[in-house]
Amino acid sequence: QVQLVESGGGLVQPGGSLRLSCAGSGFSPDYYSIGWFRQAPGKEREGVSCISSEDGSTYYADSVKGRFTISRENAKNTVYLQMNSLKPEDTAVYYCGTTLLCSDPRFNYWGQGTQVTVSS
Repeated sequence: QVQLVESGGGLVQPGGSLRLSCAGSGFSPDYYSIGWFRQAPGKEREGVSCISSEDGSTYYADSVKGRFTISRENAKNTVYLQMNSLKPEDTAVYYCGTTLLCSDPRFNYWGQGTQVTVSS
């Protein structure tokens, strides 16, 4: 059974940093790529970043490029999202999900989400 558990969210001031973790189980890290997406109240879901299971290629939304970094530790089947220079508009619930292709992400499993709030 595929499970994903996000952690690391919280309240941070603008300009601050957080590192989110996505711990996976029930699947091989060689099979699924892992992506992060976020959902803010009243806004559409937005894809944030993705890391490919094939070659480790990374993808970022323009809104986070240069500020967020995705990485993967296959031995722990865990994906991280390092978020720096956070802005109030980054406030959202962040989810990680499995997808076969980062280039065309269609999440088939995802976790319960972790809240990120950027506010002074």
